[in-house]
Amino acid sequence: VQLQASGGGLVRPGGSLRLSCVVSGSTFRRYAMGWFRQVPGKEREFVASITTSSGASTLSDSVKGRFTISGDNGKSTSYLQMNSLKPDDTAVYYCAAKDCAGCAYAYWGQGTQVTVSS
Repeated sequence: VQLQASGGGLVRPGGSLRLSCVVSGSTFRRYAMGWFRQVPGKEREFVASITTSSGASTLSDSVKGRFTISGDNGKSTSYLQMNSLKPDDTAVYYCAAKDCAGCAYAYWGQGTQVTVSS
């Protein structure tokens, strides 16, 4: 199973970006998709997740009201729409997938850099 994240870049504060994560290498649909981010010297931080069967989503408090996670099961893709971006959102964003509710995220993408700066 391979995950490919894309869509990062440089954006001004208040701007928007949409990250995409494509899952390939398996016809089995993952239980959930997630997004995490990491700043050098800090631990990786959970951002958002979505259960592929129900569409139920969870967002961290730091991004609620600004970010939205969605999925397209037909395309095996998840999206992270990021609005009202702040400099504190600057990080490498990773997508991940897991196979059950109680499982750890076993599959990870390579990360995409998001930089929010004026």
